[in-house]
Amino acid sequence: MGRVIAILSGKGGVGKTTITAELGIALAKRNQKVCVVDADVAMANLSLLLNMQGSPITLHDVLLGESSVQDAIYDGPMGLKLIPSGLSIENYRRVDPERLSSVIESISNQFDFILLDCPAGIEKSVMAAIAAADEVLLVTMPNSPSIADALKAKITAQRLNVKIIGVIVNFVRHEKGEIKFDDIQKILELPVFGLVPYDQEIRRSFMFEKISPLMVRNPGSPAALSIQKTAAKLAGLSVKIDEGEKRGILARIFGIFKKKSQ
Repeated sequence: MGRVIAILSGKGGVGKTTITAELGIALAKRNQKVCVVDADVAMANLSLLLNMQGSPITLHDVLLGESSVQDAIYDGPMGLKLIPSGLSIENYRRVDPERLSSVIESISNQFDFILLDCPAGIEKSVMAAIAAADEVLLVTMPNSPSIADALKAKITAQRLNVKIIGVIVNFVRHEKGEIKFDDIQKILELPVFGLVPYDQEIRRSFMFEKISPLMVRNPGSPAALSIQKTAAKLAGLSVKIDEGEKRGILARIFGIFKKKSQ
């Protein structure tokens, strides 16, 4: 049986979907069998980040009982698998999100990790996504509103008796006013699984004609390296950096020296 982990934020706009996609690819690159599931049945975005939009069969169809879950599993980057959600408002209104648990359970023996990209908030579909998971990994930014919402999300998961394993702090700039890593651990009473720096390379991933995940396009960037450390920690593996990533790191180092010499 694979580990089913709900990626949860409480608040929207903290990069939860991006973290889900990149973390899934990072795990797949480490020879883990991984499926990412867009459990946000109302505002699906995961397939867009993976440049896999337009899938004919989606989680909507599965939850409506109109298709098999096996028909909704698609091949993604680096061996990653994806179950997308649809964009149809009409189908969303008919979907019963409480069927998600049985759907996920039916495929749990096919994968080492199933990552659920949860909706923001605490509505019915959020509860269903949490209930379908064995574990929860929170995503927050290092500011008070995000952490307050992460705390609410943690309490919600606890009420559903789902284990919260830790938190990823995203968009870290090391600026004055950011809540420090040690304080975030104390407030949430959870270990920090990763500190992901603010990285322009993530934004650039969406600006090309063909969207490409950071873990594919620039795996040596600061954010990608941080996410890989988180993936290794989740899987209990050592952090390995391939030749392409090493070249990316060296290019940044030489770029810094070049700027200083000018």
